[in-house]
Amino acid sequence: MCQMGTGGEMVLMRRELGDVLREERRAQKRSLRDVSASAAVSLGYLSEIERGEKEASSELLGAICEALGLPLSALLRELSVRVAQAEGFATPVVLPVPSLGDVSASAA
Repeated sequence: MCQMGTGGEMVLMRRELGDVLREERRAQKRSLRDVSASAAVSLGYLSEIERGEKEASSELLGAICEALGLPLSALLRELSVRVAQAEGFATPVVLPVPSLGDVSASAA
């Protein structure tokens, strides 16, 4: 998925995602080899994900997050913040969520 950044460049989510994963791994002072073994993913493929060259499936992303001890929700929250910043927003845009009353009224 691509969005236009403030400078007109494309924001690639896979690159932002890879940056978040790499930064978390490095913050834990863990090697690619260690995380790839823990997540049961090849070293080369994990490296490509971190460099934003490959997209991880949801299952693989879950395994990598588990190997890092990182909740998937925390990863997605950080990804959302980074994409919003690249798009020129100070904070992520929150879509309106219908209230419970609105949902039950529309279902009737």
